[in-house]
Amino acid sequence: MTLGNRTETKSAPAVLTPFDSRHLPGALNLSQEMRWPYRLEDWAFAAEVGAGFALERAGEVIGTAMYWAYGADFASVGMIIVTGAEQGAGHGARLFGALLDRTHGRNVLLNSTEEGLALYRRNGFFAYGTVCQHQGQLAMVAVPDMPSDIRRAGVADLAAIQAFDHRAMGLPRGPMIAALAEVGSVYVIERGGEVAGYAIARRFGRGHVIGPVAAESDADARRLTLAQLAALQGQFVRIDVQEAHGLGAFLEGFGLACVGKVTSMVKGQRPVSVGAARIYALANQSFG
Repeated sequence: MTLGNRTETKSAPAVLTPFDSRHLPGALNLSQEMRWPYRLEDWAFAAEVGAGFALERAGEVIGTAMYWAYGADFASVGMIIVTGAEQGAGHGARLFGALLDRTHGRNVLLNSTEEGLALYRRNGFFAYGTVCQHQGQLAMVAVPDMPSDIRRAGVADLAAIQAFDHRAMGLPRGPMIAALAEVGSVYVIERGGEVAGYAIARRFGRGHVIGPVAAESDADARRLTLAQLAALQGQFVRIDVQEAHGLGAFLEGFGLACVGKVTSMVKGQRPVSVGAARIYALANQSFG
């Protein structure tokens, strides 16, 4: 009887459907199979601020793919997973094709593992940078008194933070920043009465993630990150940083080793930051 049920399930068609809340438990199972440290809350947040697809067979989620729209011209894609038992059947290409169809006309960003590079290049993506994933149990952080230009952000700062992020990222993602600020702890640098950088830390995966971090200089980025690290002593911390900006040695000094790298890619026009503002750490590898 069990064998018959398995055969019937395997012969059922794989159905592509818009991702919604009923898919969350199945999506969590997929990420756990891949040993991604997502919690159910992390999946729920990603779905709330974005959209995507689930691939189902006989009611079971066998694949996912998500995207996040930024203004009219940009989108980021990620969280593309196919269960191991169903790999090699073209499901990944089908899910990725659905993302490209849905984001058609936009410049599309993603961060790729080594295994995904060939697929993305065949689909017109080109590489433009490297992101290092730093993480670990945070060592004790000896911090002097908080500098006078760094403070916790308040609700009244949100518009200025969103505007700074737009300059640093080169694209508008106000709703994403508002959602991250709602669930996280936010520090800003204030200079001349204006926000000149910010950093957000929030619960994620095995502990906390710091990101985005946006600033006008490497020194400001380190100081903002230090403000967040000081509040997370002894906890598991992850931060995904742009390799080109050189924060790696700084983070490793706190026991946050680089455990892996991904390649930043774009199909279409790469976003360009404005002025001195830069993104130093990502919200995560899927969101950008």
